[in-house]
Amino acid sequence: MSTPGNPSVDPRLIAQLSGDFSALGQQMRHVGENLAILQAQLSTVPQPSPAPAPAPGPVAQPGWAQAPQPMYRPPAPQPPSPQPSAALPPVAQAPPPVQFRPAPIPPPRVAREPWWQRDGVISRILAVAGVGVTLIGVVMLLVLAAQAGFFGPGLRVAAGAILSVVLVVLGTRVLGRPGGRVGGIALTATGIAGAYLDVVAVAVVYHWLLPALAMVVALGVAGVGVALAVRWASQPLALLVVTGAAVLAPVLTDGITLTLIGFLYVIQVAGFPAQLGRTWPYLAIARTIPVVIALLIAIADIRVGDGQERNWALASAALVALFGLVSSIMLLRRSSRDITATAMIVTTAVPMLLVSDLFSRVPSTSIALTLAAAMFGAWMVVRPLPLHARSALAGTGTLALLLACLVGAGDEVAPLVLLGVATLFLTVGGQASSRLAYAVGAAFAMIGGLAFLDSAPPFVLVDEYSAVDLLGITTVLSGLVLVGTVVLLVWYAHSLQLVKNATAQTLWVLAGLVVLYAVTTVTVSVGTAITGTSVGFIAGHCVATIVWMAAATAALVFGLAHREYAHTALGAGLALTAAALVKLFVFDLAMLDGLFRVLAFLVVGLLLLLAGTRYAREFAERDTGRGAPGQSVSADSAER
Repeated sequence: MSTPGNPSVDPRLIAQLSGDFSALGQQMRHVGENLAILQAQLSTVPQPSPAPAPAPGPVAQPGWAQAPQPMYRPPAPQPPSPQPSAALPPVAQAPPPVQFRPAPIPPPRVAREPWWQRDGVISRILAVAGVGVTLIGVVMLLVLAAQAGFFGPGLRVAAGAILSVVLVVLGTRVLGRPGGRVGGIALTATGIAGAYLDVVAVAVVYHWLLPALAMVVALGVAGVGVALAVRWASQPLALLVVTGAAVLAPVLTDGITLTLIGFLYVIQVAGFPAQLGRTWPYLAIARTIPVVIALLIAIADIRVGDGQERNWALASAALVALFGLVSSIMLLRRSSRDITATAMIVTTAVPMLLVSDLFSRVPSTSIALTLAAAMFGAWMVVRPLPLHARSALAGTGTLALLLACLVGAGDEVAPLVLLGVATLFLTVGGQASSRLAYAVGAAFAMIGGLAFLDSAPPFVLVDEYSAVDLLGITTVLSGLVLVGTVVLLVWYAHSLQLVKNATAQTLWVLAGLVVLYAVTTVTVSVGTAITGTSVGFIAGHCVATIVWMAAATAALVFGLAHREYAHTALGAGLALTAAALVKLFVFDLAMLDGLFRVLAFLVVGLLLLLAGTRYAREFAERDTGRGAPGQSVSADSAER
């Protein structure tokens, strides 16, 4: 069929040409993409120098280039069809060209430069080594020369001071030259650390200055080094000064002494101003760890010493802990992400915890209580503080308070004191919605519960002679406080949304078991405390059995009244009923006698009848439809 008005144009030819041009366009696009990839690959490869191009010669033309053949031959003209409405057969379209996706090119491998070839590494290593060797030489000049009798004391001290000043001057000059920062910092740090050691030697080796006055001079020397480190914005300078002085000072003091602790405390104080407004965590570690380690070693050696050394150790530990607490809080107020400052709070408090062991019961308790008061006071008063800092304060205060309770209360009263502290913190945490306070209370509750179990183990409750000897009024009070502590523990865990509703039911069941054990212990302890004989033991167990059955009845009735707790209450009530019956027939029948046996069986039987009657009435009301809708559903749930 031809187009009207132009019968020589074939529509099939037009369709074929359109498909060919479309395929040709797609193919050219892919060729362009491949050429771009090839160009990118060639650009990364060094190109050799181009060789001279040969002279152009005649190129033979292939036969197909000289006589191109048409891609489409038009058909011979056909006479017009007598039926113009007939449709032409469909023209076959050319298949789409195959698309070739180039493989991804891996990035070129960059050879990693060895660490020793990086800029400044070798120079820094050599500088640190030079600082160490030079400071060792200064110490040899001050100590070994004195032992060998070389020169005179004044000449040795003067030589050390002059050498330190010369090194500082050279360091300031070298620093301003190109590439002289590493060398200038190393020279200056060596000079300042050497001057610090020179002051230590004047006080300890030659005794020319009182230690207290020498510490003031040493504070000024260290302050100069810190000021230069701040001015040059160089944490390595401060690190080299602090580390060099702290490591070599014990050589001059001939070991760990209280005088050495004083000079190390000066380093702790002098290095702090450099951290204000700067993130220099390594300086915090370097200025704090030496004095803490020296204190711990001194405390270990003073155990057999006299009272004066213990007092000086206590004063040193208190100063270190106080400055560590105050300085760390100041840093945390400026930067809440300073984890190192939080770690230093705990680190500086460790000697204070251990030094209390050097004293008797009352002073030791007072020391631990003071530390706990400082930590909890900072936790409650200082705001704002990040969570990690508040957790560290609460944790350190908890350890100190626990130590005070264990040392001050003794084995007999320790459960009562621990559980009382737990109740206090649980109440504070629940009322103030403080999870940290709740966590502290939970920790004391667990430790207090274990202490209560240790003071009243299960075998004591079944042996009348052990019960008479070990159980008393203190056990009664501890058991009553334990009941309240366990209730508060689960109650506030639910109110603070620490547990889900389904988990809370399980926790209440576990808490009920602990309460039941505490109540049993209380009843037996009351009997033994009042009578002091086996009669009180028997009476206590009789009351305990009745309490077990009363608790089982209460759980069953509670399940009927509260639909959402029906399954849990029914399971707990039936299990407790079975336990009460087992105790009644296995233990009470053998141990109880006379009126107590009769009373236990009568009360337990009546409680069983009460529970059965209550359930029978509930199901009867459900069947007759006279019961309340909520109660009927509760009964159905309980039955299932």
